Amino acid sequence: MYTSFQRLTILILTLYTVKAEIGDVDLNELSEQQNSVKINKCCEPNELMVDSICRLAEQYNQSVWEPEFKTEDGKNTSVKYYRYINGVPNCATTQQRPIFDLGKSEDKLNLLSDGHLQHLIHHEHSSDHIKDDPLITNTYSIHESIVIPQEKEPSFYIHNQDKYCLDKILISSSNATGLYALVCVPEVIINWKDTSFLMKKILNPLFHAISMILFLIVAIIYFVLPTLRDLAGNIITTINICLIVSQAADLVRIFTEYSNHISFMVTDVILYMSLLGAFFWLNSFGFYIWKTFKSRNVFLRVTDVRKYCYYSSVVWSCVGLMAAMAICAHYLLDTGIDPYKKMRLSTTIFIEDVEQETIGWLGIAVFFTPIAFTILFNLFFYITTIKVIKRINIYGRIHYKLKGCFDLFVQLFIIMTMAWIFLLLSWLNFDGLLYAHIVVNLLQAILIFYVCIVRQSHVMFLLRKSCCYAEPIPTGEWGDEMTHMNGGNY
Repeated sequence: MYTSFQRLTILILTLYTVKAEIGDVDLNELSEQQNSVKINKCCEPNELMVDSICRLAEQYNQSVWEPEFKTEDGKNTSVKYYRYINGVPNCATTQQRPIFDLGKSEDKLNLLSDGHLQHLIHHEHSSDHIKDDPLITNTYSIHESIVIPQEKEPSFYIHNQDKYCLDKILISSSNATGLYALVCVPEVIINWKDTSFLMKKILNPLFHAISMILFLIVAIIYFVLPTLRDLAGNIITTINICLIVSQAADLVRIFTEYSNHISFMVTDVILYMSLLGAFFWLNSFGFYIWKTFKSRNVFLRVTDVRKYCYYSSVVWSCVGLMAAMAICAHYLLDTGIDPYKKMRLSTTIFIEDVEQETIGWLGIAVFFTPIAFTILFNLFFYITTIKVIKRINIYGRIHYKLKGCFDLFVQLFIIMTMAWIFLLLSWLNFDGLLYAHIVVNLLQAILIFYVCIVRQSHVMFLLRKSCCYAEPIPTGEWGDEMTHMNGGNY
């Protein structure tokens, strides 16, 4: 039998042991709660995503999102403690990309037990109700050809905990529910041996820079030399300025990883407007030569300044009208954007071709259809003008000047038309055609510099006279034509 003192001692030791065990359990649970898995939720706890906007779940008789955890191989797992971090991710310099997991879509979103998000891309077409939904189909770019690899196993990428947000989404048009994620496009891992990277990210911007320099040299020479500032010279200057703007706008679109800070819609409009303006000015050049040759007296004419102002008003009015029609067509009529275009993931996790709102095919058609018509009009000007030239028996200095302008017009017409055709071909789903467009884009600038500067003997003469001999350049309000008439033989 235990004495009273022994019994009291045993009771105290027992209570102390139980208290210590309970304390250890509480401390362990508290530690687990503090280290709980962080989950980035796009909306507030009582909200869900409705057509890409956070709304109260009770207003739509929907339940809020409850996370389901999985392993990387797709098996279900459980997490005891987790907590929400509400709000969209901070992507810094990279852009954000929405992903929809609606059950039968190509994208599959798995929330891993460590709080990371696994994005799987199944290489198969989505169902029709997903394909026709404008919310999903209007987020993909049409300017980069994207090839989905034909593989049996899906491609995947894992987004870090602070580089995504996940939530339940309700598509009101089809009443379909699923998962919505807004992820940060990861930083590109450069593979210097990749041909696509070298052509698109290295040579393409380099060729654009060289092209802009060559166009700028041509524009400066024809603007600075007084005898070249006639109507033909001003048109050539304007064409080169339009090409410089188009090259600059296209250069901005090359670096897609910075698209959070730029609008591809704006750059597209600037690109197509400047390209359309260049072809309209080329058409004005052909019209000027054709009309002058058709006139009975080439010496009777309106001053070059008045003619240039007249052509400017017509050209830029047409360009502005076409731009307004293209923008209206894009926002009001264009809904047929390819929904299947995805990010391309290679074995080196080289990620590109991400989406942002760009002008649609209908808007591009509004811009490019007038260019096709200007090509047809230029063919008409070429055929009729060459017939008139063959009928002329006696050539004066003005005729020689106009014939030189006609030859320059034909050369510019061929060069710009071929470059435009290769631009169209580059949108097809073949890397070879895209690479050919990149090379032809540089050749266009080199050839225009050659035919406008190097091949023009009188331009080279004026450059040598002003630069090498430091002699004053003859001036006159009639430009280079008056220099011909005054005996300025080159």
